Amino acid sequence: MTDVQLNEFQLHELLVRDGIELIDLPLSKLLLMNDSQYPWFVLVPRVENIKDIYQLDWEQQQQLLNESSMLSEILMELFQGDKINVAALGNVCPQLHMHHIVRFVNDPAWPKPIWGELPMRPYTEIEIEQLKAKVLPSIEAVLANN
Repeated sequence: MTDVQLNEFQLHELLVRDGIELIDLPLSKLLLMNDSQYPWFVLVPRVENIKDIYQLDWEQQQQLLNESSMLSEILMELFQGDKINVAALGNVCPQLHMHHIVRFVNDPAWPKPIWGELPMRPYTEIEIEQLKAKVLPSIEAVLANN
């Protein structure tokens, strides 16, 4: 990724409003969605003016898939979910972003999609710090080995 792309990238206002920035991966910014009902994370490729995966160049597409797979594996290992839902919808927020939601058969929306089922329930500051302490070391360990 060029310095120009990094300097021009801005997170969409809806993602700023609903997400908590955690870490920058090689291509993407990782966010925690501020809804404590689900382990819900979002990858946002730091490429300006992209709405869909096909608009990324081939190397960026491969990197996004690598980051998504890594994140999915780590989340399932840490949270012991029943299913990981990965989706890049973009119907409300046009900036390309990929949701990674750990689902459980006993979560409040199961088996339906989470969107619109329940109002978001924000994390407390303590919960945010606990989640960071749970997730970030595993991600940083993978990044250090690559």
